[in-house]
Amino acid sequence: MSLRVARLHPRAVLPTRAYPGDAGLDLYALEAAVLEPGRRATIRTGIAVEIPPGQAGLVLPRSGLAARHGLALVNAPGLIDSGYRGELKVLLLNTDLRRAFALAPGDRIAQLVLVRIETPTAVEVDALAGTERGMGGFGSSGG
Repeated sequence: MSLRVARLHPRAVLPTRAYPGDAGLDLYALEAAVLEPGRRATIRTGIAVEIPPGQAGLVLPRSGLAARHGLALVNAPGLIDSGYRGELKVLLLNTDLRRAFALAPGDRIAQLVLVRIETPTAVEVDALAGTERGMGGFGSSGG
């Protein structure tokens, strides 16, 4: 299986996997940026992708950036629908309240995972089927 990728800028780096069998394709920063403490930024990748029908793309954080530098994705996971053909952009947040974080062009900033999806139609009903959990919300399982 292949993922069709359009390079929208000559310096854009195409997504890659660090190791064979990895679920995620690394996404790369197109341009340099500085994320000041506690601030967020939209980081361009310079690429567009063609997500196959019946699938969606999830943009997920890179655990190394989170653990070492406190970088998170504002909208994790970011959702890319199969019909979207625009540039992929990553919404990064610097959760470190003391240190800025500098990105260089070509830095790995997130990962893209493709998942199969279902597209059911919402149907209004008078009642839902019962379950053991019922309407128990946050913390209802004792955690």
